[in-house]
Amino acid sequence: MTMTTAEADKILSAHFAPWVLDLGLTVEGVGDDRAVLRLPWSERLAREGGGLSGQALMAAADTATVIAVSAARGAFVPMTTVQQSTSFQRPVTGADVLIEAVLTKLGRRTAFADIALTDADSGALAARASTVYAILG
Repeated sequence: MTMTTAEADKILSAHFAPWVLDLGLTVEGVGDDRAVLRLPWSERLAREGGGLSGQALMAAADTATVIAVSAARGAFVPMTTVQQSTSFQRPVTGADVLIEAVLTKLGRRTAFADIALTDADSGALAARASTVYAILG
């Protein structure tokens, strides 16, 4: 049975630190091997020059991976980031960001994902990330 967005939103509220919750992330969709989250535009997350900060984008990519792994497994299990690599391609100013995490391999103890972060208004790719997770439970 596929996880619902409401169930995925509950994972966000129950398992993430308050500063991650302050990003305002919401789950837009989940599938058997993916999750799509929305990072709403906020002046608080912008750096000098008006672009959304890389730290916020990296945290959003990391969080989307947890939701994708949880959706694939049918529920949240304890996990931790082993590696994350992010390449920034263009700034996002004044627009929400859609974060799509797609699992490329899900094993019993590790998960690998590719993440695309796009400007929700233009659809332009803003950043690309890859993550490796250790599944602890």
